[in-house]
Amino acid sequence: MSISISKSEAMVLDRKKVACTLQVGGEFLPEMEEFKYLGVLFTSKGRMDRESDRQISAAAAVMWSMYRSVVVKKELSRKAKLSIYQSTYVPTLTYGHEVWVMTERIRSWIQVAEMSFLCRVAGRSLRDRVRSSVTREELGAEPLLLHIERGQLRWLGHLFRMPPGCLPGEVFWACPTGKRPRGRPRARWRDYVHD
Repeated sequence: MSISISKSEAMVLDRKKVACTLQVGGEFLPEMEEFKYLGVLFTSKGRMDRESDRQISAAAAVMWSMYRSVVVKKELSRKAKLSIYQSTYVPTLTYGHEVWVMTERIRSWIQVAEMSFLCRVAGRSLRDRVRSSVTREELGAEPLLLHIERGQLRWLGHLFRMPPGCLPGEVFWACPTGKRPRGRPRARWRDYVHD
């Protein structure tokens, strides 16, 4: 399957390295292993693990840049800190989350990233041994996994409402041909969202 990205590059989605020549207007386009589109990283293997890892790292960088000036500053109220959390940290952490396949590993990392900010706002550390649900309830913060799930269901609704012929809908409903490799099938976004 070949995807046109721009007039200067192309990418093939496949598990094995496949040579693909794509010509547009007499010009051959180089094949890419990965590319960024609207700030989201796509790879030729079709996995989103690297993208979710990138967003978690970006959120950690945001937290540490605001650590002394916002997160642990005693002069700021909890309400102000939570407002900054909602307006800056959450969008950075969850950018592009609509297309993530939420494996147990990604779910765990999201919860760790979420609680690393919220625990500091609440003035707690891991040594205090307070459950995440208690901290969230005390701060009045919605679980981030619930926010992600809601966003994914909203995107699924968009896909269902798309008229025939729209590329995202066509990709969603497409059934790949060929033989599946041995081993456990890879988790797909469609299977995850439908459950």
